[in-house]
Amino acid sequence: MENLLLNMEYLSQGNQRQRKAYEILTETSIFEVFGEYTPILVGTIPIDIDISSSDLDIICEVHDFEEFEQLLVQCFQEMSMFYISKRTVQDIPRIVCSFQYKKWAIEIFGQPIPTLEQNGYKHMIIEKRLLKILGEETKEIIRELKRSGLKTEPAFGELLRIDGNIYEKLIEMYDWDDQELWEWTLRSHKSYKGVN
Repeated sequence: MENLLLNMEYLSQGNQRQRKAYEILTETSIFEVFGEYTPILVGTIPIDIDISSSDLDIICEVHDFEEFEQLLVQCFQEMSMFYISKRTVQDIPRIVCSFQYKKWAIEIFGQPIPTLEQNGYKHMIIEKRLLKILGEETKEIIRELKRSGLKTEPAFGELLRIDGNIYEKLIEMYDWDDQELWEWTLRSHKSYKGVN
């Protein structure tokens, strides 16, 4: 399941939005240009819980921030709403580049951590596992929660009645085996007010 999401070719066989995302990524050549940074598309589009305002989130492993920034500027500075920000969170530096292409918001995120170990990837994988347990109809519940203004992780927190920091809880759950995740999820899901 996880390996499938590492090669963006799956998008070309997906739903309408996924196929369009594939076109956008192909036209912008992001995966080719940033190949050495092991880019991965994460977020809601790969797991089919996106809404019309969802963007394309690409994570990268970056150690030389100056070189990475120069490449971003070289490739995308002419794009609409181009913006780069850098900051440090929990002692880990990060760089974020955002721009718009053909009405699609694109965000390229980099930090000095392998992409398979970054929180954005782990959140996507655990959310995909949760959706597999909860069933296809849960996707629309998540979409509705997102349309109401919640971000993706808080939407899962609402659905599963998770108290405390939902982002940290999802990282903890990422390491659970299938049985533990199954039992916990079904127990938590029954308490959701929108589910019979």
